[in-house]
Amino acid sequence: MGLRSIVQRRVASFRFAFRGIRFLFASQVHAWIHLLATLVVITAGFLLRTTTTEWCLLTLSIGLVWSAEAFNTAVEVVVDLASPQHHDLAGRAKDVAAGAVLLASMSAATVGLIVFGPKLLPHLNAPAFRIFE
Repeated sequence: MGLRSIVQRRVASFRFAFRGIRFLFASQVHAWIHLLATLVVITAGFLLRTTTTEWCLLTLSIGLVWSAEAFNTAVEVVVDLASPQHHDLAGRAKDVAAGAVLLASMSAATVGLIVFGPKLLPHLNAPAFRIFE
């Protein structure tokens, strides 16, 4: 097996991966919600002068949610292939996969609160937030 063949296979594997990501966006509304959340977090990170360690935590959290969403989509596709008609076990598999996305999202939200909470708390005493006094 030559170097050219190895490189061609690597290029093909990236092409397949990007095709999967395109499918994720084309078929899953939640992927667009995750994209919006990702952009909000990245923007907040820059505006709030996030530290390197905080960026690492945020990046890992974002990656965890994206990975969970991708695995959830893969489970849904495989379950639909294996069981086109409704089956309780197929539904359970989909529910568990969706639950994994929810758990990852809750974990990411917790990281976001830990990272951004202390940076935003002083601003909550601003006059605009005193309307409830």
